[in-house]
Amino acid sequence: MENTLALQLLHATEVGAIAAARAAGFGDKKGADGAAVKAMRGFFNQVNFNGRVVIGEGERDDAPMLYIGEKLGTGKGLSVDIAVDPLENTNATASLGPRAISVLAASERGGLFHAPDMYMDKLIVGPEAAGKVYLDATPKENLKAIAKALNRDIRDLVVLILDRDRHEELIAKVRAAGARVQLVPDGDLLPGVVTCMRGSGIHAVMGIGAAPEGVITAAGIRCLKGEIQGRFWPKNEAEAVRLKKMGGEINKIYTQNELASGKTIIFCATGVTGGEALKGVRFFGGGARTHSMLMSTQTEKVRLIDTTHVFNKKEIEYRL
Repeated sequence: MENTLALQLLHATEVGAIAAARAAGFGDKKGADGAAVKAMRGFFNQVNFNGRVVIGEGERDDAPMLYIGEKLGTGKGLSVDIAVDPLENTNATASLGPRAISVLAASERGGLFHAPDMYMDKLIVGPEAAGKVYLDATPKENLKAIAKALNRDIRDLVVLILDRDRHEELIAKVRAAGARVQLVPDGDLLPGVVTCMRGSGIHAVMGIGAAPEGVITAAGIRCLKGEIQGRFWPKNEAEAVRLKKMGGEINKIYTQNELASGKTIIFCATGVTGGEALKGVRFFGGGARTHSMLMSTQTEKVRLIDTTHVFNKKEIEYRL
């Protein structure tokens, strides 16, 4: 699957990123999201594979998005499950802020957890600290373990946390333990992945974020041999019931091996606006340049790909 589909799946995030970037900076996050969805769907349906969306959008209200259960591709070839976020971090796209991406993960049937649209409490570390931290340990205990694994002092560590009121106590505890906190307004998916890459400047991601994005993050982490621990965090009884209906457990701590359990995992991301690891889309007369990340569990490599796209002068068309 990695050899036949990886570059085509990567191109899906490229076209999504380009479409979102064209709509970026106009204060219309829904418009940018819709443009990315339309571009990705149009491209996907030219690809010779039997695709199925297991994490997408429109779960609750059948919105005209890449929705859970949607069939993608020509229906021929490999059967593939897709977890996709055509535009992750719509707020940043609307204001040309950082950290917006178009991203997906793919696996054979049943290889990606069907996570409902709710919150998840997450702890993410790189390969060196994998197996040495615990979601229910205190921040100080985990920071001690991370520092030891990296042969650093706690004061050398940076922890990325979403800037939310619900994280006030967590932020205070991390700082009290001696680590620095990088607060971000939105977008913890790619930072969670690059935590597993040396030189990223991020040594852990902590806190409560979206569960579907957690599954896509877990796919990237599988490729990099890091670790994510996550527990679903339903806000009310209705979400708890929906979680159980979809096969999830409320108190269980899930790891990357359960959230992205497939034998073959492919992770693709293309920058819409600049951020950790990826540059944003850069337009020029008649085309654009994209910067993307591609990796899989089979190759155990991280490919950072800079692509030049030349547009049709009359109409932008994306072809295989």
